[in-house]
Amino acid sequence: MKKILDASLLWRWLTAAAGWIDRQWRKSRFARLLEGSGVSRDSGITGRAGHALHMALCAVFRFLRLDRLLDGSVFRQTFFWVALTALLAPLLPTMAVLALELAALAAVAAGYGLDRERRAVRAPLNRWVLLFAVIYMASTLFSVTPGESLRGGLLMTAFALFALAVTDVCRDRRLCVRLIQVIVFSGTLVALYGIAQSALGLESTEKWVDLEEFENISLRVYSTLGNPNVLSEYLLLTTPLAAACALNARTVNGRIAGGFATAAMLGCLVLTWSRGGWLGIVLAAAVFLIIMDRRFAVLGVLGAAGLLALAPASIMARLASIGSMADSSTSYRVYIWQATLNLLRDYWMFGIGTGITAFQSIYPQYSFNAVSAPHSHNLFLQMACECGAPGLLAILGVFASCVRGLCGGMTRTDRRGKVWLAALLSSLVGFFFQSMTDYSFYNYRVALTFWTVAGLAAAMAVLAGDRGEQT
Repeated sequence: MKKILDASLLWRWLTAAAGWIDRQWRKSRFARLLEGSGVSRDSGITGRAGHALHMALCAVFRFLRLDRLLDGSVFRQTFFWVALTALLAPLLPTMAVLALELAALAAVAAGYGLDRERRAVRAPLNRWVLLFAVIYMASTLFSVTPGESLRGGLLMTAFALFALAVTDVCRDRRLCVRLIQVIVFSGTLVALYGIAQSALGLESTEKWVDLEEFENISLRVYSTLGNPNVLSEYLLLTTPLAAACALNARTVNGRIAGGFATAAMLGCLVLTWSRGGWLGIVLAAAVFLIIMDRRFAVLGVLGAAGLLALAPASIMARLASIGSMADSSTSYRVYIWQATLNLLRDYWMFGIGTGITAFQSIYPQYSFNAVSAPHSHNLFLQMACECGAPGLLAILGVFASCVRGLCGGMTRTDRRGKVWLAALLSSLVGFFFQSMTDYSFYNYRVALTFWTVAGLAAAMAVLAGDRGEQT
C-alpha cells in the first residue's frame, strides 16, 4: 500500500501540502503559545489550562470526600463503562445509550479527579474531535431552528466526545483488543438477528425497495437499527474487526469464533441489499488484503471476477442498477445532491444549523421536482450544510488523522499489531466510502460506534511502537 501511494502523484501533492501546513503551524508563534514547544509540551496555554483544570478537579474531589466515597466503586472501573457503552450501543434505544456514555465520561473524569499524577493521552485525533464538537455545538446554537436542533446537537456532540474517552482508557494493546472483541460480539448479535429476520420473514420492508425495478427483493433486513442502509453502515465498521479477531486469535476456538462472526456479518450485509454497503465492504477488504500483502491485489481481481460470475441474478441486477436513473433510489439521491449543492452556494460558509428540522426548513427552496428529504444522503454534504466549511474541514480532519496515524503505526509495530491497525483502517475506509451515498451519522447509535472505532484507531496508533504488548 505504501508503494502504491508513493507512486501516486496526487497523493504526493496532498502529503506535501499537508506536511507544509503542519510545519508552518508548528513554527508559528500561535502554535507555540497554545501548545508549548520542545520537551515541555505543558508550557503552552492548553497544557497549563488542562493542568489547572485537573488540579481543580482533584481539589473538588478531596473537598467532597469523593475519594473515600468512590473507593472500590464500580465507577473506578473506567474500561467497564466504555466497554458496556460500546457493547449495548446497537442494542438499546438512543437515550439509554446516551446515559451509559455519560456514565463512561463521568468515570473517566473521576479517574482524573482521584489521581493527581494521571496524564492525558496525547493523540493527534483529540484536537480534531474537540474541534468537531465545538463547531457542531456552535452550529446547533446558531441554527435556523435552534430549539429543534438542540437535542440532536447535544447528542452528536456528546457521542463525538466518546472518542476521547476510548483513547484515554485504552492505554495498552490488551485493553484495545478487549474493546474490539466487545464490539465484534455486539456486531455478531446484530448480524444474527438480521439473518433471523430474513429466515423467518417476519416483516416486510417494501418501502426500501423499488418494486418495479427489483420484483424479486421482498425483504431487506434491518436488525436492531431500523433501516437496512443504516445496518450496512454499522456492519462496515464491525466486519473488518471480526476478520482481524479471526486472524490474530491464538487458539483454534478463537479462530472459529472470529470466522463465525465474520461470516455472520457478511451474510447479514448481503441481506441488507445495500449497494453502498456491498461496495464499501469490497473496498475495505481490498485495503486490508493489500496492506497485508501486495500480491493479494492480483488475487483480489481474480476473486472479484469469480464472485461476479457465480453471483445470483438478483445480486447482479442490484449491482447493475448502480448509476441507473431508472432506479428510484438512485434518481432520488441525485436530485437531492443537486439541490444540496445549490443550497451550499448560499450557505457554504457557516451552514444552516444541525438536525433534520433545520435541513427541511431550507432544503425545499432548492429541491427539484418536489423531492422531499430528511437529509442530503451524503455525510460530507450534510456536514457542509449543517456546519459550513468548518464542519466539513473538521470531519475530513478526523478521517485524515486516523488514516495518517494508522498508516504510520503500521511501520512501527509487530505483525499482530499490523493486523489490528489494518482492520481499523479498512473499517473507516469502508464506512466513509458508503458515507458518500448516505448520511451515515443519521442514526446516533451508528455515529457512536464510529467514534468508538476512531478512538480505538487513535489509541492503537499511539501504542504502535510498544512491542511489549503482544496481544
